[in-house]
Amino acid sequence: MLLPGYDSGRDTSGSNLAAQWMAHQIDEHGELYQIDAAEHIYENFSEDLTYENDNGNLAISKSVLSIFRTLTEGTVVWDRYARMWRRRNEDDPEGRSVY
Repeated sequence: MLLPGYDSGRDTSGSNLAAQWMAHQIDEHGELYQIDAAEHIYENFSEDLTYENDNGNLAISKSVLSIFRTLTEGTVVWDRYARMWRRRNEDDPEGRSVY
């Protein structure tokens, strides 16, 4: 699945596809909870794109998050309190994270 208008340079790696899936979910639903994304990536893309973090939770690999960050620069924020990504709104401060 490639996002409309996204030029992947023909890179269809699992990291790229997972990051595009994440961006697409936010486009469709306005938000994406971290645990839902991690579980979906683990089950539908590759176990190698997730890992168990220090708290024992399933987490998304840095390679996926790096691509996702590039895809959603300026349009998506990370809500640390809710542990989800969501569309940026006009009241959000500059930067990637909101509290």
